[in-house]
Amino acid sequence: MAAPAVQQPRSASSKTESYVDNKRKEDIRQANIVAARAVANAVRTSLGPKGMDKMISTASGEVIITNDGATILNKMEVLQPAAKMLVELSKSQDVVAGDGTTTVVVIAGALLKQCLSLLNKGIHPTVISDALHKVSLKAVDVLTAMAVPVELSDRESLIKSASTSLNSKVVCQYSTLLAPLAVDAVLSVVDPAKPDLVDLRDVKIVKKLGGTVDDTELVKGLVFDKKVSHSAGGPTRMENAKIAVIQFQISPPKTDIEQSIVVSDYTQMDRILKEERNYILGMIKKIKATGCNVLLIQKSILRDAVTDLSLHYLAKAKILVVKDVERDEIEFITKTLNCLPIANIEHFREEKLGRADCVEEVSLGDGKIVKITGIKDMGRTTTVLVRGSNQLVIDEAERSLHDALCVVRCLVNKRFLIAGGGAPEVELSRQLGAWSKVLHGMESHCVRSFAEALEVIPYTLAENAGLNPIAIVTELRNRHSQGEINAGINVRKGQITNILEENVVQPLLVSTSAITLATECVRMILKIDDIITVR
Repeated sequence: MAAPAVQQPRSASSKTESYVDNKRKEDIRQANIVAARAVANAVRTSLGPKGMDKMISTASGEVIITNDGATILNKMEVLQPAAKMLVELSKSQDVVAGDGTTTVVVIAGALLKQCLSLLNKGIHPTVISDALHKVSLKAVDVLTAMAVPVELSDRESLIKSASTSLNSKVVCQYSTLLAPLAVDAVLSVVDPAKPDLVDLRDVKIVKKLGGTVDDTELVKGLVFDKKVSHSAGGPTRMENAKIAVIQFQISPPKTDIEQSIVVSDYTQMDRILKEERNYILGMIKKIKATGCNVLLIQKSILRDAVTDLSLHYLAKAKILVVKDVERDEIEFITKTLNCLPIANIEHFREEKLGRADCVEEVSLGDGKIVKITGIKDMGRTTTVLVRGSNQLVIDEAERSLHDALCVVRCLVNKRFLIAGGGAPEVELSRQLGAWSKVLHGMESHCVRSFAEALEVIPYTLAENAGLNPIAIVTELRNRHSQGEINAGINVRKGQITNILEENVVQPLLVSTSAITLATECVRMILKIDDIITVR
């Protein structure tokens, strides 16, 4: 009879290898979390209306002053792979909602801090990740229940949302001008056939140095940050304009290969020059025959699209010329003018022209711009002319205006408003904490930890405003436990008020996407247990 098999005990070396392997995975997770939290802490002080600004100095000598999370993170040189994920997280929030780029990173940092605490207690990363997924789903339901519906016809509510976004920016003192401007710009490009979609590429922002931000205006038409191209005597203003967008050269044709021609006879030289003049005049006659009196000439990469001689004859023909139009602007221009770009002189037809009441060169400060107004059958586009006393202010005004445009776009896509001032985060924390009590085991413990993490937003808002964060958050908890779901931090008054009545509101999409994207990023970081470098 065979003896029963006896299970051999694991060798000491095998146990050591297993311990070392697990220890290495824990160290990598911890290193990833620490690096990602460092990124979150870098932008944390920029959160809210009283947040600090960052001065960014690039290698090229460019200086940027901003408190926009996406801009700060985009300019930072982040090398650690997990930390880069928070930079990408901010970009994702910017794409989805356009606002809340600092909030999403701060929330992710707070969640990672709780994850590290849970890992140190021996809870498996998969259990934490699954609990985090359930928290994000529950959070979206809670936020949706708190939201207030809004109609696009309610212009006042849209302006309030845009103002809330602008109040945390460097140019917040101009929010009364920029907020209505952003609302009008977005509503003017909404297509009735697709009322839930807004393409912000239909809103063009043109920056012009000189004046102040107060001089920023919405232009129903086109603006070019350049002067009219002409020789002496050429027109600088054209009424009843017929406009052509051309993508060919008004100059004699050149060979495709480089070659040198030696002319020894002066009569031959005169003949060449005469033929060039005749060729240009022939082109201009064809243009003039269609009734065209304004030319927008696309910038040529290889050579000048229009010569001095061409400009001379165009001026004689009383045709206003704007040259060096960028290639990537052509689509916007043709959509606005409701015309077609012309790639060849033989295709020049009257039906391809756009029409406008006036095209004129306007002096602004030390420079000049070209304005096209009163466009017939204008496409659903609009132009915003941003002014400022220096380049730093203009750049920040553009970034702030972009965020305000995105906020209004969010309300077009998802027509619900929610309170700001940390109110949704405290209510989320309260309801998730109550929900954790009906759960069991590790899951309950994880959900309770994540509920506490969400209090980082009101805590940071209070801290950045110079208030006592512990006292403020404690009072907020009490107010919300009494049913005041819209109680939030009014940083201007330095106290807790009904933030919805104070008109501090934001689109629901900003809050829901911040929670969803932050939890998704944290779950991804949790799942990483090794870093492999490939050379």
